[in-house]
Amino acid sequence: MTPILSVRGLRKSFGPVEIIRGVDLALQAGERHALIGPNGAGKSTLFHLISGNLRPSAGEILLGGQAIGGWSPERINRSGLSRSFQITNIFPRLSVFENVRIAVMRRHRLQYNFWRRIERMGSIREETERLLERVRLQQQANAIAGEMTYSAQRSLELAMTLASDPQVVLLDEPMAGMSSEETQYTAELIREVTAGRTLLLVEHDMDVVFSLGERISVLVYGQVIATGTPDEIRRHEGVREAYLGEEHGA
Repeated sequence: MTPILSVRGLRKSFGPVEIIRGVDLALQAGERHALIGPNGAGKSTLFHLISGNLRPSAGEILLGGQAIGGWSPERINRSGLSRSFQITNIFPRLSVFENVRIAVMRRHRLQYNFWRRIERMGSIREETERLLERVRLQQQANAIAGEMTYSAQRSLELAMTLASDPQVVLLDEPMAGMSSEETQYTAELIREVTAGRTLLLVEHDMDVVFSLGERISVLVYGQVIATGTPDEIRRHEGVREAYLGEEHGA
């Protein structure tokens, strides 16, 4: 089968420093794929390349078989790929409902429509309400986004990521800064709302990685050193040495 997302020989340099050094990666439609690696391995840089925030120095990125390397983030998003960031990316002074509505309007290219009253766009309102229900925020629709708990803000960002109805979802450390209880809740929410979509997840919590990831790739110094099932990654000697540590690997 043709992968829905594939990266071939991808490289990225900043001046003389090469951060991504020939990465190959392939995701099949509907799979949950986790990307792990030590700090400074290049995980966020790889996400920036795939989502269009950075241009590759070499190599190619294919979405649905179409080369997207060098495309703008907006064009890539319209083509079926959406992402979240390490730092929560919401409008803190707007309500939860208004945040999601803006994301829904962007999908329909209505965010700059000044000639129609938003309240009259029934389909936009209904779609916004459905998204809030999916991420379990319908009871907080009128809350100010910046005043919610951190985990609720991440749920809101997840709704905004899903607003474009993407085939491929990239989540960059969605559990960062959460308690164990919040992490468990958010992991289950991610499993639920990404069902039927392709998920590429960067996460440092190994319990989350091994429970959510159907396949795992390990990035070390800008290169993928292993890809496999959770059991294969646990047993991989090079992964234990480079990242997990002998004690964790055992």
